[in-house]
Amino acid sequence: MGDEGKWVVVAAAGDVAKGAMKAVGVAGLDLALYHLADGTWCASDNLCTHAAARLTDGWLEGCTIECPLHAGRFDLRTGAGQGAPIEDDLLVYPVRVEGDDVLVQLPAD
Repeated sequence: MGDEGKWVVVAAAGDVAKGAMKAVGVAGLDLALYHLADGTWCASDNLCTHAAARLTDGWLEGCTIECPLHAGRFDLRTGAGQGAPIEDDLLVYPVRVEGDDVLVQLPAD
């Protein structure tokens, strides 16, 4: 996404413990915000690309999210599907932390 797009506050850093995730709605998008166990922050679309399932209802392990319906897995750093049944990668968004604010970069209009 580069330098294009708008940075938007989606949560307070204290709202999401390490190793946890949170669904956030912003600008009409259903996003998933992840605070990985190593302290890294990631964000993605919250719907699995394989089936209409919310990823925040799934399982977070390391830097991977597993869909609750068919066990499809995505690498949260890149959005890359990790094998069947995933055919399409997951859209991920840049994240940064400023003070206690967690910001996600949304696509340019």
